[in-house]
Amino acid sequence: MAIPLFLVFLLPLLSPNPISCSPVQDPEKVVQEVHERINASRRKLGFLSCGTGNPIDDCWRCDPNWEKNRQRLADCAIGFGKNAIGGKDGKIYIVTDPQDDDPVSPKPGTLRYGVIQDEPLWIIFARDMVIKLKEELIMNSFKTIDGRGSSVHIAGGPCLTIQYVTNIIIHGINIHDCKQGGNANVRDSPKHYGWRTISDGDGVSIFGGSHVWVDHCSLSNCNDGLIDAIHGSTAITISNNYMTHHNKVMLLGHSDSFTQDKNMQVTIAFNHFGEGLVQRMPRCRHGYFHVVTKREESPENEWRKWNWRSEGDLMLNGAFFTATGAGVSSSSYAKASSLGARPSSLISSITSGAGALGCKKGSRC
Repeated sequence: MAIPLFLVFLLPLLSPNPISCSPVQDPEKVVQEVHERINASRRKLGFLSCGTGNPIDDCWRCDPNWEKNRQRLADCAIGFGKNAIGGKDGKIYIVTDPQDDDPVSPKPGTLRYGVIQDEPLWIIFARDMVIKLKEELIMNSFKTIDGRGSSVHIAGGPCLTIQYVTNIIIHGINIHDCKQGGNANVRDSPKHYGWRTISDGDGVSIFGGSHVWVDHCSLSNCNDGLIDAIHGSTAITISNNYMTHHNKVMLLGHSDSFTQDKNMQVTIAFNHFGEGLVQRMPRCRHGYFHVVTKREESPENEWRKWNWRSEGDLMLNGAFFTATGAGVSSSSYAKASSLGARPSSLISSITSGAGALGCKKGSRC
């Protein structure tokens, strides 16, 4: 089985037709900035005892007082979603009630009440809790859901929807056993609610969203995808997540014919694609993607047209990789990449903390 650390690819566009959405970042700038962050973390490994070479974690996990400055996390993202600030500079909102009795008129203290507010909020949890949502949790812009310090599970009902909003951070949440919802009214802001048709049952559904960062979550066993990003979503980083026991893991791009996704920019890094996964790790259409993956299956007459390369990977048990397309020196890779490949020998250290963390106040996380 191949165990590559990073594979970078730029999928060919199916249509040159003009679209209304546009890239939100210069990929070449993202490359330069992220390379600097990764190299800085690597240089600190010799004297930073808790460092791993993972620049996201090394940005905040060494601080035993992380709980006193939670919003520092917003400065730690890398890649295309690095500018997602979530609820930074907003008030702290504490979830005290795990119930979700009324999706139209949620009670103060519930998670739903917090995520629909118009103001920036950094949402944390008073204690361990399991939240079974009655309908999709439709988020408003500039929100962070921060599960550090508590064991928080969103499970057994519909899960998270990030639809036509911006600046969202989801961190440290267990998301599993998500079901379909819909045929119901659901509130998405203090002044608006509306009728929702049947949802897909994704763990995290990003629909026309931008500046989104999903980090250190554990995801499994949802009705459709664990994380899906479609319909013009862009500026997304999916990092440090632990994904298991699921069929259609991750979809990036709605369909072959939906060319509005051609400006999608997504970074997928330091994730653990674990046991019981079947396909879509990830499935990508259009756009720029930098992904960690193990295997892709398509007819040779199809994949021969793609620009693929492997860098620093470890091949075991007869596994091999075939470079295709424009070649290693092509400028396409610089434009598509959002962080530099690291040697496969570092896989264990930089993904060892994937998934929701068991953070304790007053100690390193």
